[in-house]
Amino acid sequence: MATTEADDLRSGGVLDASSKRLRREQLRLLVRSRTFKAGAAILLVWIVCAVFGGLFRPYNPLAQNLLNINQPPSARHLFGTDNLGRDVLSRVIIGSRDILVIAPLATVLGTVLGTVLGLLQGFYRGAVDAITGRVVEAFLALPVVIVAFLFIVAVGPSEASLIIVIGFAFGLVISRTVRTAVLQERELDYVAAARLRGEGAVHTMFVEVLPNILAPIIVEFTVRLGYAIFAVATLSFLGFGVRPPTPDWGADIAANAQYLAAGYWWETLFSALAIASLITGINLIGDSIESVIIQ
Repeated sequence: MATTEADDLRSGGVLDASSKRLRREQLRLLVRSRTFKAGAAILLVWIVCAVFGGLFRPYNPLAQNLLNINQPPSARHLFGTDNLGRDVLSRVIIGSRDILVIAPLATVLGTVLGTVLGLLQGFYRGAVDAITGRVVEAFLALPVVIVAFLFIVAVGPSEASLIIVIGFAFGLVISRTVRTAVLQERELDYVAAARLRGEGAVHTMFVEVLPNILAPIIVEFTVRLGYAIFAVATLSFLGFGVRPPTPDWGADIAANAQYLAAGYWWETLFSALAIASLITGINLIGDSIESVIIQ
């Protein structure tokens, strides 16, 4: 018995060291990836704008100047002014704040919810999997934006409601990925060994299984973060996001879209480019992580 336990300890130590070396190698490959560097640089720019934008914005983003409305980009206003004479560049800079709070929090909520639900479905299977699976399929039959729209109409628009509804919708999607990973893991020897040792189901799921399925969960998080940014911007465009006159990319596009026909393209273009660049940065990071972790 003593020999067996010693062998198990040595084997566990070797496996643990090998796992650490693998993680270090994956991190090294990720940091060296040009795709990751490009995505991280884009994300860092917007994080700096969200956190420190108030220090270097050229104008007050709420200040109106009706004598300076619809001015094209110039040395004085690099991104021009909108229909109320507000500086577009300042609004784009400060407009990054809410979307970089709401989208990550919604994605974290969705990842936690999806992980727990997927673990329960995949580990217990049977009636638990069947019942929760039908509920998930019923919700997934509708687009995320439609589900969010119905929920926000019912409870009223706010940052909290956006976080909850987007997180809930993404949690259902993530749960399917986690469930598939758990179904593969639960048949492996280490899960059977945990059961023989008398470990409870909760301990086995969260201590034994969860660490071995972190790779697809991390990939899902980065992918859903990009979708969350798009969902927040879309709901703001539809009038269910941050309340005016607070700078917001989606809301500013909606407010100024009617002036495109008059040739005032800058009032919507730069906010649209901000959304596109942030989503692109997140997707570049996500693609890099997926290529390194899942190979």
